[in-house]
Amino acid sequence: MSDAAPFSGPASFAAPLGTMESAAALVGRTNAQPILEIDDLSISFFTRTREIPAVMSFSCSVMPGEAVGLVGESGCGKSTVALGVMQDLGVNGRVTGGSIRFKGRDLAKMTPKELREIRGSEIAMIYQEPMASLNPAMPIGRQLMEVPMIHQGASREEARTRALEVVRDVKLPDPERILDAYPHQLSGGQQQRIVIAMALMSRPSLLILDEPTTALDVTVEAAVVQLVKDLGRKYGTSMLFISHNLGLVLETCDRICVMYSGEAVERGRIEDVFDEMRHPYTQALFRSIPLPGADKNSRPLKSIPGNFPLPHERPPGCNFGPRCDYFQKGRCDAQAIPMFPVEAGDRHDSRCLRLREIDWDTPPAAAVVKERAEPGRVVLRMDDLRKYYSVGGGAFGGGNTKVVKANETLTFEAREGETLAIVGESGCGKSTFAKVLMGLETATSGNIMLFDENIQNTPIEKRNADTVSSVQMVFQNPFDTLNPSMTVGRQIIRALEVFQIGASDAERRDRMLQLLDLVKLPRAFADRMPRQLSGGQKQRVGIARAFAGGAKVVIADEPVSALDVSVQAAVTELLMDIQRKERTTLLFISHDLSIVRYLSDRVMVMYLGHVVEIGTTDQVFAPPYHPYTEALLSAVPIADTRVQKTHIVLEGEIPSAMNPPPGCPFQTRCPRKAQVPGTLCETEVPPMRELGPGHQVKCHLPDDVLRSMEPVIRIAAE
Repeated sequence: MSDAAPFSGPASFAAPLGTMESAAALVGRTNAQPILEIDDLSISFFTRTREIPAVMSFSCSVMPGEAVGLVGESGCGKSTVALGVMQDLGVNGRVTGGSIRFKGRDLAKMTPKELREIRGSEIAMIYQEPMASLNPAMPIGRQLMEVPMIHQGASREEARTRALEVVRDVKLPDPERILDAYPHQLSGGQQQRIVIAMALMSRPSLLILDEPTTALDVTVEAAVVQLVKDLGRKYGTSMLFISHNLGLVLETCDRICVMYSGEAVERGRIEDVFDEMRHPYTQALFRSIPLPGADKNSRPLKSIPGNFPLPHERPPGCNFGPRCDYFQKGRCDAQAIPMFPVEAGDRHDSRCLRLREIDWDTPPAAAVVKERAEPGRVVLRMDDLRKYYSVGGGAFGGGNTKVVKANETLTFEAREGETLAIVGESGCGKSTFAKVLMGLETATSGNIMLFDENIQNTPIEKRNADTVSSVQMVFQNPFDTLNPSMTVGRQIIRALEVFQIGASDAERRDRMLQLLDLVKLPRAFADRMPRQLSGGQKQRVGIARAFAGGAKVVIADEPVSALDVSVQAAVTELLMDIQRKERTTLLFISHDLSIVRYLSDRVMVMYLGHVVEIGTTDQVFAPPYHPYTEALLSAVPIADTRVQKTHIVLEGEIPSAMNPPPGCPFQTRCPRKAQVPGTLCETEVPPMRELGPGHQVKCHLPDDVLRSMEPVIRIAAE
């Protein structure tokens, strides 16, 4: 249904709301001509059996120099819109209605030759996975040079000069070396910067970014986002920024368009939508993310009830109706719902039939306050743990042997019923530490005490069933951890067999059903195959399997990073509920400091194999900080317009664990190094210092500098 079609709803409602507006009419409120104008767009994919409508009646515009964020859950149609703009829908995809105009020209009416001239020159796209855009067999320089040579007829000399210029623009060190390097010789952050440089080579009018920072560390993400903003201003480039991260959209974009099940449900200026949201789905999204003030006990997250509808099973009327707190049967499901203008705000519109009836300022119903669980006895203790790897120095393993210092002097303890978060960038040693604890690797030296048993030198194949069941892991990607040819119930029963739980098949089946109850999955799921489950449901099965043997310590390695924000809330609350019931010690590995602040009792910050700070959550998130913690916190995108942050962008890459710097491991990137007298940072590894009860940092900064630190995250007064 077009946004411009008349609405035949109840007269009492239609009159006060006024008439709807198409994207063209919305743009008419401003004087400038839009760079991109999507009007009443519908896109379907066709299979042998049916038409699958992926995008319906979607309208959006991007003005010159403007950045528009496109947000929503997986499957809502964000990437399909981007592929529609690129006219790259494949053999099964087809635009079935509406139009996409670029600088006033309808892209669907262009010839293949005209499209080739525009793609990569006037419209460029940056994908989530940088290696999807890079040729692994071609040096970086040649790949960059191809853009001006193909699109603008530049000579090789001119193209190389341009390539050097953009590599400097994206702030990569030693541009000459980078141009001669191959993609595999660069880090993930460097690869993404090269893809950005490639997209900007021809100075496009429109840049489409599809989740460009999802796979990057938070510090690299902050640098890339700042880079995109700076280059957008420098070149006057308009942007369509696709993301599920609302905090990132707040920091990057001028306007936002929220999508749900193929439709735009709300659009407007960032400030209008964030502060005056006028659609129940937008409201539900914000209630499912850990904003400042959220607390796992007193103010828990609220997940969105129900499930995202499949494209061919959408409900009548409002697509969000079955999951909406304000749904009215007989009205909201009577017919398709159009977009309506919101009175306040600039081009602020909502696809909600009850827009004028709902009291949007009413706070959500008070959640059940959970009693804070006091940590019990020490369950796990690591003392001076080291894990080194020996690797050959030559291309084929020959040459001098080198040592990779993955973990260096790890010392900490974790208590019963406690959540200890472990944070740090890729390569800091988080996963190595998890492998050692699980018994997949053995430590080089030091002790790992699980209760009264030293398990440091006992690989998993030599551990008894009780020890194996006591230390379990929930992995990042639920898709890779389940056997695709085995039912859900059988996979949980198999874990019970390994842990030697249950005297008979009947007992184990009964325990399996109890575990499905524990993770809040219907018992009927026992007979389903993994392919029949959503990502969040698969992660619940992984959690059920981890708790099958009554785990005492659970390592959760980025357990919600691959899930949508609404599913993240549900899985996070599930983990917390099980922990309270089972008194489990949870080691939560994450790069998302917002979720860490929400659920952790204590936080351990790692850098290049070292623990550089450890303390309670309140201690670690408030000054004085270790300078690395300070930089991590400043990089966290927070979806709250009241938040004011001090931006600290770390220069340079994380040093190699094969060749760590002398002295302090952080000294090559530390923005506060000049505040330490002499050459102490370059010559001596700092000792662990006590800043308060249970709060330790590994840093040479003088006491007066630490005491003078200001918070990097502040909430503006209302």
